[in-house]
Amino acid sequence: MGFAIVIGILAVIVLLILVKNIHIVQQSRAYVIERLGAFQTVWEVGLHFKIPFIERVAKKVSLKEQVMDYPPQPVITKDNVTMQIDTVIYYQITDPKLYTYGVEHPMNAIETLTATTLRNIIGDLELDQTLTARATINGEMRAILDEATDPWGIKVNRVELKNILPPTDIQNSMEKQMKAERERRQNILQAEGTKQSAILVAEGEKEAAVLRADAEKQAAILRAEGEAQAILAVQRALADSLKLLNEAAPNDQVIKLKALEAMEKVADGKATKIIIPSEIQGLAGLAEGVVETVKKVE
Repeated sequence: MGFAIVIGILAVIVLLILVKNIHIVQQSRAYVIERLGAFQTVWEVGLHFKIPFIERVAKKVSLKEQVMDYPPQPVITKDNVTMQIDTVIYYQITDPKLYTYGVEHPMNAIETLTATTLRNIIGDLELDQTLTARATINGEMRAILDEATDPWGIKVNRVELKNILPPTDIQNSMEKQMKAERERRQNILQAEGTKQSAILVAEGEKEAAVLRADAEKQAAILRAEGEAQAILAVQRALADSLKLLNEAAPNDQVIKLKALEAMEKVADGKATKIIIPSEIQGLAGLAEGVVETVKKVE
């Protein structure tokens, strides 16, 4: 009876040991296994059984991309300006074995390496370059850290300078400089606006003057054409009258009478003296006699 109880207890213990040594590795994780103190293998996703008392899980490693946000580090630029810079690193474990056995305390090693690398890079730059060359600094740091951490089984995907904090007096000077620069740009924009406005006004006046001159030119041309048409009409009428007169075969008396009518038109002008040809003087006397005779008859 007592032997059966012992057997049962032993069976339960063995069962518990077996159950305890069954491991399920989740997605994006890896287990580093040692056998009798030496590296044995790396368990990946799935169900695994560990030999009791002989094998052990040396480290459980996450294969996901991880982020390390380091506190601000004091660095000195090439022109002897001390500033505070905090850095963010995005990394991923690519080799669990190297990560486990490559370096003691990998995260502390990366933090120290990041600080020294940042100081070396910023030490070769001046303040203005540091503030405007973030992308360059990020790229250099990523390349250096990735190469240095490769033997540790770590891949550095990205490095970002989160904040760059110059001393207070430098910040005040930069703010004044930025304010002066904004005012300068504003003055330039105002001057450009005034210039463009003046140019547009001048161009408008120029176009208006050109249009007025063109209108006056067209009006003068039309007036000249009208006068020419009128003169042409008068000349045509005169030509037609002469043609009709020639066709009627007028005698000398008619011609002299037409000459007298022409002299009458001349007399309507502003001339103070009129010279009457001798050929029509007698005709003029005859015309006066005819007029007097007509009046007497009336």
